[in-house]
Amino acid sequence: MVTLPSGFLPTEDQGRVMVMVSLPEGAAMSRTDKVMRDVESYFMNQEKDNVEDIFTISGFNFMGSGQNAGMAFVALKDWSERVGPANSASAIVGRSYGAFARIFSLIPPSIQGLGQSNGFTFQLQASGNTDRATLLEMRNALLQNANTSQLLTGVRLGSDSEAPQLHIDIDQEKASALGLSMSDISATLSSAWAGSYVNDFIDRGRVKTVYMQGDAKYRSSPEDLQHWYVRSNDNTMTPFSAFAKSEWTYGPKSLTRFNGLASYEIQGSGAPGVSSGAAMDELQSVSDALPSGVMGSWSGLSYQERLSSGQTLILYTISILVVFLCLAALYESWTVPFSVILVIPLGVIGAAAAAHLRGLENDVYFQVALLTTIGLSSKNAILIVEFAEAAYRRGLNVWDAAAEAARLRLRPIIMTSMAFMVGTLPLALSSGAGANSRISIGSGIVGGTLTATVLAIFFVPLFFVIVRRIFPKRPEALSSNENAE
Repeated sequence: MVTLPSGFLPTEDQGRVMVMVSLPEGAAMSRTDKVMRDVESYFMNQEKDNVEDIFTISGFNFMGSGQNAGMAFVALKDWSERVGPANSASAIVGRSYGAFARIFSLIPPSIQGLGQSNGFTFQLQASGNTDRATLLEMRNALLQNANTSQLLTGVRLGSDSEAPQLHIDIDQEKASALGLSMSDISATLSSAWAGSYVNDFIDRGRVKTVYMQGDAKYRSSPEDLQHWYVRSNDNTMTPFSAFAKSEWTYGPKSLTRFNGLASYEIQGSGAPGVSSGAAMDELQSVSDALPSGVMGSWSGLSYQERLSSGQTLILYTISILVVFLCLAALYESWTVPFSVILVIPLGVIGAAAAAHLRGLENDVYFQVALLTTIGLSSKNAILIVEFAEAAYRRGLNVWDAAAEAARLRLRPIIMTSMAFMVGTLPLALSSGAGANSRISIGSGIVGGTLTATVLAIFFVPLFFVIVRRIFPKRPEALSSNENAE
């Protein structure tokens, strides 16, 4: 259990793959379109046996919008046509990383609404008096170190990176002297360079929107600003060169904060065969190696994973405690329940062994299987201990009472356990959409039930004998009733 890889939700093959393209800042739309055609050609030719269709978008991805951004949605063939691990969505994603340099292939999240894709989400935050420039240096160092790790893949920014920006410095005193208001200047810039809404009109039964914008050849470079004029209060046309000048700067497209602190969002996932828990531990160690002045926090699905991992021990403890209290009330004894509780590790052994053999993780679904195994193991033990305790109270010695109980309850235990294992076997052998979650539950239950049944037949009587040897006293009320009879 200690060496079992930790996780939160298994990565499901949902028959879909997303591809996010992020070219260097300043790349033109034509360059992005070419890359999107290359992505389309790769999936429709190199992965033609697994891909049904692909839909591409230029100008947008999960990091933001811009001419250097692109997105592709790949529809895979039915699971019956993609037999074997080499044709799974995870394998297709892994191969695509070797074919392209600046794309990130993603698998949709296992549960819709919990993030945009599989993997982790990390927030690198500024602490103390750290400014944005220092935080930017730390972010670049984190990305560089994380991308060299063998345990991580696809480590990237969760938002747009810094980009060149044209800064227009307006001399407000000159503009005011020329009879220009800031609202008129802003309106002229917005309409000429970004476009502004005019109205709607109906064309052949369809509503179309009209936008006003300057011609492309007059808004393609900073020098084109001199072609534009602003109308003053006295209807005089004043050129921008009379009151404004421009210069290139470099900065972020947006300033992000997390929990009130300046931050950068880092996304990524574990390398093939690396669990999400191990990937998060690796990124945390890379973040801890940075100089002081920054701190890290998890968000989204990663935060839920960290939160649930700290509650696992409490959950198991409460479950065992509830079982113990119920048994104490059933047997009216604080000692006999220990002979039932001691059977729990026998079921956990089988569940952990099944997870290791099938390469599973200690995720939420496996923990459900463990809780089910705890309940089933206790049920089998209760069948034996209840009869053994009754025989012991009748006056049999502890050895004879345990042997008689094991003989009487052998068939019911085997019948119920076999029925339960056969009923959950389809979960362990399932395939298709959502198969990994069912496999995690089914494998844990089948393995835990098998060992809990085979071993409990021999060990539960032994546990009862040990407990009654340590605490041999019979209840006085029952002993007196037996003497009276």
